[in-house]
Amino acid sequence: MTAVTAMTATVSPAGAAAELRTALREAGLPVGATGTDDYVQLGTLRASDARQLARLIRTGTKRTLKAARALREICEAYGVHLPELRVRQGRITLGACRVDDAVRLARLLGASSPGPEVPDADAVRDLLAQAFSAATGGGTLDVSVREEASDVVELGALDARTARRLIGALRF
Repeated sequence: MTAVTAMTATVSPAGAAAELRTALREAGLPVGATGTDDYVQLGTLRASDARQLARLIRTGTKRTLKAARALREICEAYGVHLPELRVRQGRITLGACRVDDAVRLARLLGASSPGPEVPDADAVRDLLAQAFSAATGGGTLDVSVREEASDVVELGALDARTARRLIGALRF
């Protein structure tokens, strides 16, 4: 087990607080962190330390945030509505979308039309998953159908690298 694996495998609040304290100390930020129940609480930050922490977070997530912004813009330009697209835990979550938006995205990625009638969500799920993989050179996208809404598919999360390949496929 590597040090990074060991750190990310820590799930207890005390372990998470210790990991955060260590990272903050390594970044030169003297901030305490304690873990209780399911939460980690940061100690008081000086304003200059808070600004430094904000810069570090932005720097560390810059590529992911930039990819998310580009993906949002290109999808909007093509009329693909992904209202839940956002960055969560270092990954770009695409979120829920209507079946017709998923079909539009699949077509943009090179999928053949599913037919003249409105396809069911299961067919769209399969179509989009295949088109995504082909367009991104083997990238994967989890696609599931919402049980309570058969006209909505739930699109999974991407890392920044896969998102950039998706953006490249959508641009051409």
